[in-house]
Amino acid sequence: MQTILILGGTGTTGRRLARQLRSTEHTVRTAARRDADVRLDLGEPATWEPALAGVTAAYLMEPTLQAGPRLADFTKAAAAAGVRRFVMLSAARAEEDSHPLHAAEQAVRTSDAEWTILHPNWFAQNFSEGPWARAITDGTLALPTGDGRTPFVDAEDIAAVAAAALTTEGHHGRVYSLTGPAAISFGEATELIGRATGRRIEYVDLSPEDYTRRQLENGVPKPAAQLLTSILVSIRDGSAETCSDDIHQALGRPAISFETYVTRAAGEGYFSS
Repeated sequence: MQTILILGGTGTTGRRLARQLRSTEHTVRTAARRDADVRLDLGEPATWEPALAGVTAAYLMEPTLQAGPRLADFTKAAAAAGVRRFVMLSAARAEEDSHPLHAAEQAVRTSDAEWTILHPNWFAQNFSEGPWARAITDGTLALPTGDGRTPFVDAEDIAAVAAAALTTEGHHGRVYSLTGPAAISFGEATELIGRATGRRIEYVDLSPEDYTRRQLENGVPKPAAQLLTSILVSIRDGSAETCSDDIHQALGRPAISFETYVTRAAGEGYFSS
């Protein structure tokens, strides 16, 4: 029987992936530093072998972007341990040598295992569970994106594509660009959340310099702060509007809309102060 290892198994995509796979009776092992089926820390190689025992397929991700090289080493160890299929949650710019996930993505691409790479757009769940959730709760979201638009992707769709790639044929060698079905601005996104919750939520356009400075003040390393700012500024510049059909190609259905996500999240009690 196939055992599927899910790195970041308690996180935004990992726990959804685990739920979806278990609902179809697949054997799943979640891995994280705490509160998962097995403890796994990419910075502690001694935790790798127990997590990999008997695993035939693995979902790879690195939530902080600080352990990209260690994820590359883990991927090589996983292949040596007998993992025959990888699905990696990566990023669109990981092809660049300077990107924190470049080495890990190359390790997946050059492994002897079957592989699929996911390049998701900004998660819709960033507004409810991720880095913007506190700002939404407080009523003001400040980012350097201007009126630029981007097609936020629902983490449920990311998990569904990952589940398909881990358990069915036809996904080997594919790099899926995962987006929502329509591009919207951050101002429009906060307005939709406000309507669903009956609250006033303001979007404030920051300068790139101010946004980088705020990150540095919060302890973000300078290279990571500059990378995040540059990605957000690409939205401002109109470079992030393109919608992909890859979710439909992978699943045979359209991507979940941002409006559907907002209605569901509000009904589950997110966005509340």
